Amino acid sequence: MGDSVDVLVVGAGLAGLETARRLGRVGLDVALVDRKADPGAGVHTTGIFVRKSLEDFEFPAQALGPPIRRVDLLAPGGRSVSLRSDRDEFRVGRMADLYRLRLADVRQIGVRWWPNHTWISGRADGDGTRVTLAARGTIREVTARMVIGADGARSAVAEFLGLDRNRTWIVGIEEVWQGVPLEGEPRFWCWIDPVHAPGYLAWAVHDGQELHFGTGGYQDRFDPGASLAVIRDRVHGVLDLGRGVRVERRGGLIPVGGVLGRIASPRGLLVGDAAGAPSPLTAGGLDPCLRLAALASDVVARYLGTRSLVELARYDGRRFRARFVSRLLMRRLFGALRSPAAVDLAFRLLATGAGRRFAQHVFFGRGSFPDVGAPLTVRDRVPAAALVSGGIRDPV
Repeated sequence: MGDSVDVLVVGAGLAGLETARRLGRVGLDVALVDRKADPGAGVHTTGIFVRKSLEDFEFPAQALGPPIRRVDLLAPGGRSVSLRSDRDEFRVGRMADLYRLRLADVRQIGVRWWPNHTWISGRADGDGTRVTLAARGTIREVTARMVIGADGARSAVAEFLGLDRNRTWIVGIEEVWQGVPLEGEPRFWCWIDPVHAPGYLAWAVHDGQELHFGTGGYQDRFDPGASLAVIRDRVHGVLDLGRGVRVERRGGLIPVGGVLGRIASPRGLLVGDAAGAPSPLTAGGLDPCLRLAALASDVVARYLGTRSLVELARYDGRRFRARFVSRLLMRRLFGALRSPAAVDLAFRLLATGAGRRFAQHVFFGRGSFPDVGAPLTVRDRVPAAALVSGGIRDPV
């Protein structure tokens, strides 16, 4: 017979954990599965939380580093622009600790935890979905009323549900160090470098406790490992790495095409990277991940109670894509910067009053993601109607 649950959440990253936690709190029978035994092992994300997230969501204090208020932007030719906020703008999450604490929370409220489980397939089973999972050489079958794809940028759940999938990526790689001395205040360094971070940036952030540095860019335009070595040398020019020790190395794909259009069907929906949540401009994914998880949880709870497609219309990504037009355009412009000379010219503009205000807005603004909890408006009616008339379909 197998197991039966209200909701099966596939993937125990930040999005999956947040979604499972919220659904469990409203009394639904939830199972959370992940291919790993420990969600804190093999973390991929850099874990930099912005002020908007810190103000709107709760985090265990022990899972956050000290606040950061200063950002230094650096160009290949040596130009720099320093930005400083009068507020606590960033905190680096101790992501392994955060994931483990979140897992303890979800288990305490009754969410079933199934580690070492890998998605194999799904098939329609009445109003639900019969899912086949592999668990260390054995097969487990579970029937779920809804399936949540929190399984990353290349989501197998998205493919099964017939939903949109990510097509535009950057690849990121990062090291985490401890014991590196820091003089002065915590700081965030960003190198705009079209050679060693093509279409993105390289970074170093030291909050007084840990040092994180890395680089990212379009995979076909650079060698991530070789470029990381260059960034490591630059960091060593600012901080004494000889007195520290590397404790972790991370890497992975980051979707930067913006939130996908079709991210929900009557049998399930997508959250986090699977939904294309990271910002097209900054590639920041933690804040939109949390906001989409909050909305997804509310939509799923209401939909399971009503089976109304209008409820699912609230989770149509086309509601949000129109609000990303400027960021998608800036993503293209940013990706078009291919020479150090062009970046140096851009830095001259950043040094102006208008340029500095723009940079302040990008790094310190609260506009990282639309208000996903807002009610449907006139501008949302077309996608809502499309969902009801057939835009949401059962997977074949």
